Amino acid sequence: MKKNKNRQLFIDKQALATLSFAKEGILAPVDKLMNKKEAEEVDKTGFYKGIPFPFPFIIAPFGKKNANVLTSAIQGEELDFVVDGKIRGSIVVDEVFEINKKRRIEQIFGTYDTSNPETELFLKRLGDYAISGEYELDFDDIKDIKNTIAQAKERIQPKNVASVMMSARPFHRAHERLIRITLEKTDLLVIFLLKPYTEDLISYKLRLKTLQYFVDNYLPKSRVIIVPFENTYIFAGYNNAVLDSICARNFGCDKLVLGQRHSGIGMYYDKNEMKSILNKYKSLDIDVDIITEFVYCNECKTLVSKNTCPHGQHHHIKYESETLMELLKVGILPPAVLMRKDISAILLSEMFPDRFENIQKIYDNIFPTSGLLESHDEKDFYLELMNLHQTTSLT
Repeated sequence: MKKNKNRQLFIDKQALATLSFAKEGILAPVDKLMNKKEAEEVDKTGFYKGIPFPFPFIIAPFGKKNANVLTSAIQGEELDFVVDGKIRGSIVVDEVFEINKKRRIEQIFGTYDTSNPETELFLKRLGDYAISGEYELDFDDIKDIKNTIAQAKERIQPKNVASVMMSARPFHRAHERLIRITLEKTDLLVIFLLKPYTEDLISYKLRLKTLQYFVDNYLPKSRVIIVPFENTYIFAGYNNAVLDSICARNFGCDKLVLGQRHSGIGMYYDKNEMKSILNKYKSLDIDVDIITEFVYCNECKTLVSKNTCPHGQHHHIKYESETLMELLKVGILPPAVLMRKDISAILLSEMFPDRFENIQKIYDNIFPTSGLLESHDEKDFYLELMNLHQTTSLT
């Protein structure tokens, strides 16, 4: 007998990836969608099965079609998950319950501020009804990350595994220092490169290319692996650092290293002692190191920690990603003190392809050559241009 066609729930890839985090044990002990009773308990206590978890793990698909399916679903019914027109999994209905959307926003973002663009986006994908039940998925991305880390551990047999999470948007000198400090104290370093779900001037592929270039050329690359981290909506709010810690632990890391300005840390002083939101969660079962902010000091003439530099802020150059992006956005080479010149060259040559009508002619006219016929691309051009910027005899 032909199987009856299941009714469908329409979700996006963010929701699919989020469900996979739980399915693959990366949010453990959360390994399933919570029912109403469990969700209320987590909302009240901030714990699930004795382990910190900042908000209920639920899914509430948006839209009239989804609402109609959910409000008429019966216990034991199988529903298909559809993403971009394709069936990517299914769920057997256990319970459907109404949620408080305002409270859900507050749980994730810490406040109900509809003027916040992230809140506005989240509201557009948040429905009125949540569903719980056993589910299966056709999504191997999280499983692949687990396998990559497991294979690296099998190859190296590390005594300890540290991790850092970064967007590398763009990858700059302070990122380099953070990575080197972490690598000095571990056998294996896992760099989780945050994978966004919105379009960006620097694509994920390009950010991965620059980070991999740095690892391949300036680090003992056998001890470093880069893996994508599905930066879904649950990581958008002020609980980001707590969730990052849970995920790093469940991916098999012993330590997570975060910069002081990492979102969701919430640094504050308690009796002259610097603390963060992570101090409230003693049972995360992973060491979390919070590294102080790095700056370039024009008196020290090097990159320094703000905690160890005796000179005032007026001597400091900050590593502000948004400022660097403003320079790159209009095609300006950031100073080498802020970004490695070969990284800048890779970025600009790919962000502005075919920017010049005759790059070879410009190159030959501006830069000294060996006297032989040589072919040069835009990356070569930016590298040589940076070298001219750094020439001091006429400045």
